[in-house]
Amino acid sequence: VLATEMLEALGVETSKSFSLIETGEDLIRGDEPSPTRSSVLVRLSHSHIRIGTFQRLLFLDETDNIGRLLDHCIRTYMPDAWREERPARAAAFLEEVVQRVARMGAQWMVAGFVHGVLNSDNINITGESFDYGPWRFLPLLDPAFTAAYFDQTGLYAYGRQPETLAWNLTRLAECLVPVADTPALQAVLDGFEPAFHRMFTEEALRRLGLASAGPEADAELVRALWGFLRQSGAPFEQTLFDWYGGGIAAPRAASGPSAALYATPDFQPVRAALERFDPVPGARTDHAYFTGGKPCTMLIEEVEAIWDPIARADDWTLFHDKVAAIRAMGEAYGRAAP
Repeated sequence: VLATEMLEALGVETSKSFSLIETGEDLIRGDEPSPTRSSVLVRLSHSHIRIGTFQRLLFLDETDNIGRLLDHCIRTYMPDAWREERPARAAAFLEEVVQRVARMGAQWMVAGFVHGVLNSDNINITGESFDYGPWRFLPLLDPAFTAAYFDQTGLYAYGRQPETLAWNLTRLAECLVPVADTPALQAVLDGFEPAFHRMFTEEALRRLGLASAGPEADAELVRALWGFLRQSGAPFEQTLFDWYGGGIAAPRAASGPSAALYATPDFQPVRAALERFDPVPGARTDHAYFTGGKPCTMLIEEVEAIWDPIARADDWTLFHDKVAAIRAMGEAYGRAAP
């Protein structure tokens, strides 16, 4: 629930959590660290059809059903991708999924979100975050940061998420080979990387509340900022919070906990790049959230602190306080309350 609230507030495409219904049963998860109170999560997304749904049909060699599922997905979720010939439909469908998944992945990276289990059964065709497993948000920009306790090799590390999404999309393309032209599918897959990089830049500007200053200036700013985050060890969310609105945020940044880092030579390329940008129309830089000096975060220590009184005394006060804080942040970023 907290993950979906946080992702929603940060502008990430995600499923929605409606409610948690406790069952009163003990929860047994083997050696997986987990709370011992079981519940049913009621959630909403535009589609629950996963890449794995197509893989099952391919494994069973049900080519006719792959075609039927393809047609159902296009008619139901992306009618603009309909083409008269099925091979063309398959390529158009894959293109739509590639674009949606690229957007979702770019949003994760800009939000500092790390999905715990990025297998093909946890990627749906509509490009919405769900089934995160043991998710995390970055404290610092670290490409090797992982969320899952069992991910000993860093398979789903923060910095590997784009390539893992590309791998999943390739599995979807393999499922479409029986009903499509392979060269056309490959051409679509080749478009994932440039689409991801373009969308990453767009999402970074959105997080900073800045209007585009042109492709070169946009790319320069994002490279400089992410380079600074990597080199300096500056808190990830604090830095994006401090510089929301661009150069006009300098007084706010100078009064915050990372002020000393912004005075170093490492930050100068970022400061110079910011001079070329204006806030996007409607940016709420004067919102109470941005005048509070501290961003809303969702680090694992906070999650554990919220869960502890619930587990011990059924005290949900910290949980409700955190949801309210997340929604205030979402309002500041222009996200409508759910």
